[in-house]
Amino acid sequence: MLVVFTAVTNLADGVLKMALPLMATTLTSSPALVAAVSLALTLPWLLTALHVGVLVDRFDRRLLLWLANGLRLLTLAALLVAWRSDAVTLVLLLVAGAVLGIAEVIALTSAMALTPTAVGPRWRERANAWITGAETVCNEFCGPFVGGLLLAVGSAFALGATAAGYVLATVALVFLLGRFRVPRDAAPQASVAGRIGEGLRYLWRRRLLRLMALVLTVLCSCWGAWLALMPLMATTVLGLGPREYGLLLSALGVGGLVGALTVTTVNRLIGRRWALFADLVGTFAMVITPVLTTELWALAAGAFFGGLGGTLWTVNSRTIAQYLVEPEMMGRYSAVARLFSWGAMPVGAGVAGLLAEMVGMRVAFTAFALAVLITIPPFLRTVTPQVLAGVERARQEQLAEG
Repeated sequence: MLVVFTAVTNLADGVLKMALPLMATTLTSSPALVAAVSLALTLPWLLTALHVGVLVDRFDRRLLLWLANGLRLLTLAALLVAWRSDAVTLVLLLVAGAVLGIAEVIALTSAMALTPTAVGPRWRERANAWITGAETVCNEFCGPFVGGLLLAVGSAFALGATAAGYVLATVALVFLLGRFRVPRDAAPQASVAGRIGEGLRYLWRRRLLRLMALVLTVLCSCWGAWLALMPLMATTVLGLGPREYGLLLSALGVGGLVGALTVTTVNRLIGRRWALFADLVGTFAMVITPVLTTELWALAAGAFFGGLGGTLWTVNSRTIAQYLVEPEMMGRYSAVARLFSWGAMPVGAGVAGLLAEMVGMRVAFTAFALAVLITIPPFLRTVTPQVLAGVERARQEQLAEG
């Protein structure tokens, strides 16, 4: 049921992440303003992730998933009413994006913290592959493609179909059985600020977890930049319609699907270290391609390698964290890790929008490509075979404990 919930909600998220920026292009031609709509969808990771992490370590995680879907449905209802009355404005899109972003923070943090409780250590890598595959395929492959088809019918139809998806996901949670709340005696009794501080210190004092978070900060800022600038590049430079743009974004999902299907084999053949490194290569390819060419097939190829590397990183980094982080800290750790990573997406979107406004989109993409290259030396120094051997020992200990 967790995979079903993940698939359906990410399908709906994928439609919205395409629909809202494209709706913004009908209201303005400014790169900065279009990027601001993408920024609003991801800014809550920067502003609310730490507080949500505290909630996840104190309350029933399945209940929080229901709360997230409730916020999504209310927001879509407001957008539908406004669209039908021809009252959609940039301000409304920004507010709706922010609320949907908060709901996503709650849902993804709760789901990640819930996974170790629902899945034993022996099957965790496979479960993470399925969940990550569902996220990637539905959010970045099916979501944009379906979004393009739905938007071709009409924005109101697209928003209504997305709301139906969230309703279906809410029903699926009923069949998710188990205890998904940290026991009271394990929950810390410090203040909210104190608990946030515990989460920050926990990540920062562990070199491997800290390095993964910092590298992912750069990589996610590149994703934020790409997703923020590509709608305007697609409509102005490439002359793509919603359906063709959805197909371009779908290349991300195809790469993610390949990554999800092959991650176990890739890990066996080249090891976790180089599987993680593949994300640096893939993200570099994704952001450097628009600098070199505007050929649609080349942009799609860059997106494919970005999606492939992103899935390999996500599955392996989640699995590593679930072996190293105690269950009672998982909510706060997940929130802090995503603050460094997903919180970087609005920063990347904002910086990319400003750079594109001042010096052009190609210069903006060049800056982010150089940022990826800077992460290579610290990654190779920190993510060593010896360090990853310690992760394997933690896995064996959990297997021995049952």
